[in-house]
Amino acid sequence: MFVAGFALVVFAYMLGSIPTGFLLVKIFRNEDIRSVGSGNIGATNVLRSGGKGLGAATFAIDCLKGASAVLIARAIAPQFATVLSPREVEAIAAVFAVLGHMFPVWLGFRGGKGVATGFGVFLVAAPLPALAAIGVFFVVLMGSRYVSLASILGAASFPPFAWFLVGGEKPPLFIAAQIIVALLIIAKHHQNIRRLVAGTEHRFGGGSQARKPA
Repeated sequence: MFVAGFALVVFAYMLGSIPTGFLLVKIFRNEDIRSVGSGNIGATNVLRSGGKGLGAATFAIDCLKGASAVLIARAIAPQFATVLSPREVEAIAAVFAVLGHMFPVWLGFRGGKGVATGFGVFLVAAPLPALAAIGVFFVVLMGSRYVSLASILGAASFPPFAWFLVGGEKPPLFIAAQIIVALLIIAKHHQNIRRLVAGTEHRFGGGSQARKPA
């Protein structure tokens, strides 16, 4: 059982750690996305760098890798039936897939902020709350044009939505995973939070970002 659990954690982490934005920009534009704009490898920075199609592809694939990690965890959950419920197995995969995206071993543990991958894992594990949270994201984005603020509030809204919209058993590990992922996403936006407070945060649609300063 320990070996199976360790394999699940490693697999979810490695799947999440695939640096989608970095690879797409490198392959199609021969650029290092880390040297452009905010230096982040996520969909928003890829989009702001002028790669609209690549930005959409980055979001979709990052979402897909998170969803795939949870789907695979669901498929092997019966192996853990004596110690963990299916939702707990999915929760473990969800957390480690997001951790892999945020801290990929391939890029010196400097990855994205986890929004797309977080949406992907919970779109499978808790679809209604995930859709409600992405709804909050779009409402805030349309009202403020701050992607960071929309991401922060969308992430923060997910655990309450999950509490009220998920039916059946909600084991502590399942609830903990929701809170952990939300807090990780918010923490990853710490620089954005500082800029929001200072009034210097970039608004979506405000033009392409300049090259990352040295």
